[in-house]
Formats: sequence, structure tokens, C-alpha cells
Amino acid sequence: MRAVVYAGVRTVAVREVPDATLEAETDAIVRITSTALCGTDLHMYDGRTVAEPGLVLGHEPLGVVQEVGSAVQTVQPGTRVVIPTHLFCGTCVMCARGLSAACLRARAEGPGAAYGYAGMGPYRGAQADLLRVPWADANCVPLPGEPGDAYEDDFVLLADAFVTGWHAAATLAGVEPGDTVAVFGAGAIGLLGAYSALLRGARIVYCVDARLDKAGEIGAVPIDFRRDDPVEQIRADRARAGLPLGEEKLGGVDKVIDAVGFQARDREHPDQERPDQVISDAARLVNPAGAIAVAGVYPDTDPHPGPGADGHENLVAPWGTLFSKGVAVRFGRTHDRRYTVLLRDLVVAGRARPSMIVTHHGSLDDAPELYRSFDRREHGVIKAVLHP
Repeated sequence: MRAVVYAGVRTVAVREVPDATLEAETDAIVRITSTALCGTDLHMYDGRTVAEPGLVLGHEPLGVVQEVGSAVQTVQPGTRVVIPTHLFCGTCVMCARGLSAACLRARAEGPGAAYGYAGMGPYRGAQADLLRVPWADANCVPLPGEPGDAYEDDFVLLADAFVTGWHAAATLAGVEPGDTVAVFGAGAIGLLGAYSALLRGARIVYCVDARLDKAGEIGAVPIDFRRDDPVEQIRADRARAGLPLGEEKLGGVDKVIDAVGFQARDREHPDQERPDQVISDAARLVNPAGAIAVAGVYPDTDPHPGPGADGHENLVAPWGTLFSKGVAVRFGRTHDRRYTVLLRDLVVAGRARPSMIVTHHGSLDDAPELYRSFDRREHGVIKAVLHP
């Protein structure tokens, strides 16, 4: 079968690799119909992880079951399925608590595993013709319709991007009806975090980035950090709109989502990285007793740090400000399986169309060029979907 593999720093290649096969009676083989590129794929592409050449990339699979092991009961050949990024056993202590991204059985080295993800287990990625899915009854989420229908782009986002955006807004930030929200980052996760906050009833959502066309389309207020300090821009906008009586001292926002992570740019020195840029801005902006959700990636180590970074990517946070404000700060990988059925049903009911953030499509052969454009932020690539 063909697959997109990591070939070296800023290089991916489409190669023939051995077909995915059943390795256990609880496995399924899924023929991939759509698989998306993610910002986390770029961390590997840029050499910022421990990825080794030959790693099959991709962790956002949508497809049709082709073959199942003898113990699989809930899906069968021909079932259309989406597969969460973080694979899990479904029965260990953490899975039983609904913490599927911290499964204790999927990876010998520690909790949690993922497809095509450096340091997250031996599982090949989904940017390929076929994917082996362990514990298929737990990991395959059945879907209605047929491949290539009007929901194809919506459903592929249930593997990661939409559930992560929802996790950031609902669980990490705790967005409730009437909240004011700011999202730093207008990539796929930032946009879908903002979209999820609006779905949950936020009265206003600001989106901070330089790529802002999609932010306006989903109903967020675009804030271009290149113009001026985004914290002051948001405070000024709230003041212009008129703060509710009694809330004059609450000129920030109730909830902040960091969808940027360790590669944030230093606003004073745009050619350098500053991993603590967003958390510093968030601490200034968040209202007392508010919450900050950190959905952006912060790795333990960085093999090839960018200008201004130190290779350890320790998050230096203004703890004094956060403590004095009584702010909740929450991190964490997405426990995908908590949300996939809920969000699937919102899509099918017409209440959610996350596909509005998809900007590009291509075949596996287009992967090298799409990776290049995505990495360089060229040609408007925000979310690209491959069709093997």
C-alpha cells in the first residue's frame, strides 16, 4: 500500500510500505477515504520531535472497514467509521474513567498512544491506503452515509480537530452560555475551539492571529496581533461595546484558549520564538476567577529548537498573576471518545458544520507540496484533506 512517510527534516515522501494486516482478533483494517494534515504533523515535519525517517504520518482517519478480526462485534466490512487520534483499549482503569488519551495498555512506555505520532507508540499513521485499528470495537465510531458525500469533510474532523477544539472549549476552558472568550491561534484547532465556544453559547469570541479570514466566517471577532498588543485590542473592543453595569472592572474575558503552543512568536522579535508568549498574554487578559485552556502542544524536549527557544520548551508562566486572579489553568490531551458521538450527532442534525475550515484537498501524491505550503503558511492552507 502507499503511505506518506517522514523522510527527514521538512521532507515527506509517498512510498510503498507493507499492507496493514490483522495482528489480533480484536483488530480491524480500514480503507482510508479521507485523512487530514494537522499542525502536530508539522512538529514532526520540522524536526521538532523524535520522529525517525520511515514513520508513516497522520492521525485523522476516516474510512470504511475492510476486514475485522474474529472477536470484533460492533463493526463489520462495509461500515463507514471515523477513528479517534488516540487509540485505546477501552477496558483499563483510565479508559473506564473516560480518559481514553491516557490508556494504560496501548503503549508500554507510558500512558496514551496515537497513530503516526513520534513517541506515542508503534502504530503506523493514517495518511495511507489502509490502517490497522487495534481494539476496533472501542476505536471505530460508525457513521451514516457513503464515502465522498456532503459530510466527508465534517466527519474526518471528528478524528481530531473538532473534538480537540470542543475539548479545549468545553472541558479545559469550561465555556458556558454568556461567557466572553479569546482564542489565540487561528489554525484548525483555534478555529474549531472558537466555533465550539460559539456553539456552547459564548456571547463573544475573539480570535487572535494573522490568518483571520476564517475566523470572521465562523462568527468570531478577528484580532490581528501584528497591528498592536492583542490584549489591549480586545480590552478596547470590549470597552467600545460597553461593559454591562457592574462589570466595569471586568474588561478582559472570562475564558482564554491557547491553540498556539511552544512555537509562538515573540511579538517584540517576530523572527524568534517565545514559548511563553501566549500564556503571558492570557494571564493579562483573563478576568478574575476565569480559566485558561492550553490546547497547544508543549513537548518535553525539542531536538531542533528555533531561534529564541532553548530545546527544553519549559513553559514559564506568570504564576503570581494567575494566583492573585484565582485563575484555573488546564492542560491535557483530548479524550476523544468522550465527544465523537456527540459531535457526530450535531453534524448529522445540521447543528454543526466544522468542514467550513477545510481549505484544500488532494491525493497522497499531493502530500509533499501540501506539507510545504502548510509549513510556510502559503496559499491559504489551514486544513488540508488527503483522499488516498
